[in-house]
Amino acid sequence: MTSPSSTATENGPDAGGSEAAATGSAATIVGRSPGQLMWRRFRRDRTGVIAAIVVLAFILIALLAPVISWAYGKNPNDYYGLNQPGLLNEYGYPILPNGGISGDFWFGLEPLVGRDVLTQLIYGIRTSITIALIVTVLSTVIGVTLGITSGYVGGKVDYAIGRVIDTLLSFPSQLFLIVLVPVVDAALVLPTQEPPTWLRFVSICIVLTVLGWATTARLLRAQVLSLREREFIESARVTGASPARIIFKELMPNLWTPIIIQATLALPLYVGAEAGLGFLGVGMPETIPDWGRMFQVGSNVYHSDVTYLLFPGVSMLIFVIAFNLLGDSIRDAFDPKAKR
Repeated sequence: MTSPSSTATENGPDAGGSEAAATGSAATIVGRSPGQLMWRRFRRDRTGVIAAIVVLAFILIALLAPVISWAYGKNPNDYYGLNQPGLLNEYGYPILPNGGISGDFWFGLEPLVGRDVLTQLIYGIRTSITIALIVTVLSTVIGVTLGITSGYVGGKVDYAIGRVIDTLLSFPSQLFLIVLVPVVDAALVLPTQEPPTWLRFVSICIVLTVLGWATTARLLRAQVLSLREREFIESARVTGASPARIIFKELMPNLWTPIIIQATLALPLYVGAEAGLGFLGVGMPETIPDWGRMFQVGSNVYHSDVTYLLFPGVSMLIFVIAFNLLGDSIRDAFDPKAKR
């Protein structure tokens, strides 16, 4: 017969140790949401983290452009070279080497008119990023709405939206941008009136949005077509769920990844498109600093002052590369199976 003490010795410590081990094992298992897993994968990607820091730095510079200009003591629209003797030569080029770089003008002077290059650059960043962000948001919202509608409803609605998408994607976008921006200006302002500055801003946003949503819509239409026949969608229909509930509760959680990736990759394209309009002379007016206008001026004076073209060129190159790398990293974080 086993004594109580031996029974306690055999069962008590062993049982307690087993329970403690089970508790400790359970404590080490932590559930993570898809968003937490994505963030964890993204943090491990050094290239993506560096690209995110660079992009955030550009956005902060754009937001703080007035503060930087105030602290620096210059503004982008004053003609310092024309108002202060000894800065430009008789041909309108900076007298000092390297584009007139000095302690007073850190990035030099704009040839012919003598505006400060640094403030022109930071305000140009602000202009390009602002337009690109607005167009990205608008084109994404329109593309998501029409793409999901086309894919889920089908039938004549799908056919009509599909033909519109095909038509827009067949346009030579850069050529139509050049043509449509003045047309939109003329449609919104009487011929006898001088177009205000804000109108050109609105015109560029409208044209870029109209020509930009089709790519997102086509992508999401294909995604919805593949999802709407899946079992969980059929189950939702059988239980009597409304189309709105199916779209927002069943489809949208599976579409956030392509939506975010597409928006991230589209923004630098809109920055380049806006700069292209400025370079071709149909972008923002001269009173508004713009990367494209700086490229236009630089292309005319590079033979005598290549430094002026260097700063906007390097800035745009760094921004576009950083944003593209950020988009690739976000795609890999959301979908590790598609990793390069």
